[in-house]
Amino acid sequence: MKSGPMNDRRGCQLLSLPALAESPESLEILWQRRNRIRRAVKRRWIYFRNFFSDIIYSRTPPFGRVVESEETRDLKAGDQVMVRSAAEIQQTLDRWNSVKGCSFMEEMWPYCGTEQTVLKEVKRFLDERDYLIKKCSRIVILDGVMCQGTKDFGACDRSCFFFWREEWLEKVK
Repeated sequence: MKSGPMNDRRGCQLLSLPALAESPESLEILWQRRNRIRRAVKRRWIYFRNFFSDIIYSRTPPFGRVVESEETRDLKAGDQVMVRSAAEIQQTLDRWNSVKGCSFMEEMWPYCGTEQTVLKEVKRFLDERDYLIKKCSRIVILDGVMCQGTKDFGACDRSCFFFWREEWLEKVK
């Protein structure tokens, strides 16, 4: 074999390229992990930003003005409740239309002032944003009161139940 600059590959990286190259699968996994971490950090940052801006820039409590009374406590399946009026519910909401992290959706306003039945008390739920089981308290779902879609996204066939804070409901005796 002739020795010369074209045949001398001892200093060439050409022979090590297969070992240097990362497979597309490993790159894809790295990108998925990176994106998952970025979403988790962003979600938690938004929560803290909202919490501290409420404390700093407003005189209301960070979770809104909560209407508390004995009749709104400890609702159980089968209880008859009256959804409070829109004005009463509006008083409990902060500037993001939520109470203690539970949002009052635009599609829930038509149910104000109606009598409903409690279907179930919610203690845990699956947060589909990060697929974690989360705990909650004083939240119920009402029988037959489901989301049919939003004005932003249109109609939906999923039929999810709305989460109702006990502060928004009044027990009928």
